[in-house]
Amino acid sequence: MSYKASNRSAVRRRMATIPDSLSDGLVKRMLSDRAQGWRNPLCSRDVDARRRHRRDRDTMSAWRPSYVRDVEKIMHIPAYNRYAGKTQVFSFRSNDDLSRRGLHVQLVARIARDIGYALGLNTDLIEAIGLGHDLGHTPFGHAGERCLNEVYRPHCGRWFLHNVQSVRVLDVLYGRNLTLQTLDGALCHNGEYEQRVFELSERSDFEGLDRAVEACRTTGEAALSRLRPMTLEACVVRISDIIAYVGRDRQDAIAAGLLEEDAFEDGLGGAYNSWILSHASADIIEHSYGRDRIEMSEALFCEIRRAKAENYEKIYRASGVEGKCSEVLSRAFQLMYEKFLADLLDENESSYIFRHHINRLESALSHYGRHYDWRRDPDQTVVDYIASMTDGYFTELATKLFPDLCFPRRTYIRDL
Repeated sequence: MSYKASNRSAVRRRMATIPDSLSDGLVKRMLSDRAQGWRNPLCSRDVDARRRHRRDRDTMSAWRPSYVRDVEKIMHIPAYNRYAGKTQVFSFRSNDDLSRRGLHVQLVARIARDIGYALGLNTDLIEAIGLGHDLGHTPFGHAGERCLNEVYRPHCGRWFLHNVQSVRVLDVLYGRNLTLQTLDGALCHNGEYEQRVFELSERSDFEGLDRAVEACRTTGEAALSRLRPMTLEACVVRISDIIAYVGRDRQDAIAAGLLEEDAFEDGLGGAYNSWILSHASADIIEHSYGRDRIEMSEALFCEIRRAKAENYEKIYRASGVEGKCSEVLSRAFQLMYEKFLADLLDENESSYIFRHHINRLESALSHYGRHYDWRRDPDQTVVDYIASMTDGYFTELATKLFPDLCFPRRTYIRDL
């Protein structure tokens, strides 16, 4: 037997130990609990939702509880609409069946709601966190995040992290007064750090949230890896983030023609997405029901780590945003950053950063009696602008300002 076949057999044997449904004992317990009106004591109650500012318009009602309001606030900001124009993984592929960031957040919210419902958690809070957690993502996904961080850090010594930017979008840039619980979930969502057990933090106020945000900005990965959510709902979203992308990205890589169906160790190809959705959800519910943490089996944890590592090897590092475009992308971020920082310092109001960013935010914030203090931190203002861009806006603006930049031209029809 070849090494590849042997390794595939070992992977499949471990996968076979992870069931795709709940045990009879747990199903019986769940049905009994529901019949008796059981409520999870760790479910985040709407009456306990905390907002930074007291506003009559944000008061919960019988038909619009606190976290339903958060969902609606998130869906009605421009940054949410721009999800549709932002890369999940594959940027320069003319295939509308490939995932965009907008689909990803919906998948995360859907998976997390299913798990959260079974565990007796607040599914409205789960939806709010799921839909809002990536609002700070740059154009071109994690490749864009790396490019922006590489130019931002030398300027001011701070890290650019998309989860921190998501909190800023929700908490600062649009003035929508989101709850502490939703903001905490967005901050702590990072699906790049897999864990077997997700335990709660003791964070309970906005001062604690602000400290955690600042720690991430100043120490980067060191603080990011230590983040723990304050709610079980946020823990569920965090693991659902991985579940949502690890299989779907494989489907997209195959659809994009970058990999064949048999390229992965498990041998499932694109069908791995269906496998991980059902098996991971059942496993997490089985090991978390009635507990003060979100937990998975050792077998599932090992499988998620394996699958994620294989994705990095065969998809993200091998192709991702398209390896041949990495140099032009990095240069474009550098040029755009320097250009808009200079425009800010010169207060050049004809610049796009004023016309398409500052003026629009000022207008949006004026409805809430707030002001966008762009002068206070010019580097942050440039980051706010670049991170808000869609892939298409970024490439069009970059090539208009710097005609020597050459991005691949997306086209659906190619002459044979």
